[in-house]
Amino acid sequence: MKQFFSRFSRRTWIIAGVIVLVLVVAVVASSGADEVVAFQTVPVERGNLVASVGATGSVRTRQSATLIWQTNGIVESVNVEVGSRVSRDDVLASLDKDSLSQNIILAEADLVSAQKALEDLLSSDTARLEAQKSVDNAEKAYEKAYNWRMKLNGKIDITDYYYEFGILKVRQYKGYASEETIAQADKDLALAESRLNDARRAYERLLGGADSAEVAAAEARVAAAQSTLNMAFLTAPFDGTITQANPAIGDQVSAGTVSYRIDDLSHLLVDVQVSEVDINSVAVDQSATLTFDAILGKEYHGQVVQVGQAGDTLQGVVSFTVTVELTDADELVKPGMTAAVNVVIEELNDVVLIPNRAVRLIDNERAVYVLVDGQPVQVKIALGSTSGIDSVLVEGDIKEGDLIILNPPSNNGGPFGG
Repeated sequence: MKQFFSRFSRRTWIIAGVIVLVLVVAVVASSGADEVVAFQTVPVERGNLVASVGATGSVRTRQSATLIWQTNGIVESVNVEVGSRVSRDDVLASLDKDSLSQNIILAEADLVSAQKALEDLLSSDTARLEAQKSVDNAEKAYEKAYNWRMKLNGKIDITDYYYEFGILKVRQYKGYASEETIAQADKDLALAESRLNDARRAYERLLGGADSAEVAAAEARVAAAQSTLNMAFLTAPFDGTITQANPAIGDQVSAGTVSYRIDDLSHLLVDVQVSEVDINSVAVDQSATLTFDAILGKEYHGQVVQVGQAGDTLQGVVSFTVTVELTDADELVKPGMTAAVNVVIEELNDVVLIPNRAVRLIDNERAVYVLVDGQPVQVKIALGSTSGIDSVLVEGDIKEGDLIILNPPSNNGGPFGG
């Protein structure tokens, strides 16, 4: 074999290589000339379109509260744990009475006394009858002072009987009263009138029953004593579920120590930020779909319950807060989870649909390419609502069955981008 190759000179081999290279280039060029460009097409069809606005947000509860101790003490009882369902005013934990400050211990006695005083006001007639008697006496005293003053206005001949230190005495006035006597009578009349007014006001307050000022004051004293006594307890502020629990019997706590977190898991909400371009399409009661990275293969449903009316600007972008409430949440959905939310803003049936990936922007006008006799033909169109994948054909010389080119030549305008 080596002898065979040695018969040819190096020049001969170079010429032969050049000839072979030319033949290869010619074959490739010939095959390229005969190649037909392959277009991806889909037929135009009618269908239904669901237009939506998408955003992400975190799950929160409608009500949530973190409970802290209001005083120092030692935990005596713990009645609930994480996952416990509680009702409003349920006692969740309490402190040992012996570990409490003196003012809280005395509040129990103050509460009993205040409650008794309130009960007496609401159920006893003694105070009302005494007030009525005071009014009667004040009226008699006023009438006497008034009559006496009127008698001093002219010539008088009066014998006045009065008691002083338990002894009946007599004084007589004849002629005209002195200026000092008249001045004293004026003072006595003014004082009698003032006492009568005070007695009438006190009586009227008692006539108010449960709405009287005395009752309101008694109720305030009861509430103050109860509030002080309640510092030894932690109670549920609303119906909900315990989602965090820290206390243990024997713990030494101080004012501000965090004990529980309670959430109303019956109402789960997601706040999402919607751009100013889309916000006017979103309205209360629109439906929504929600998916979670933490819950694979499951779709949840919701409803818009609130649409923000003032936008927030962040890095030059204006957005509005939209709140969606889950309508079919289960135990897998937990506060704090991230949700992808799609709010359905429009549903259209039996419309001509154009794939967004086929739309091109040419000279600021939208267009698609239709395959006609194997060649792409440009057709200008106008589109309406979009789902992000398809858009509704509003105007354009396109009919059902036409083949829309999904991959038109790249030199025929940029993609529309859905």
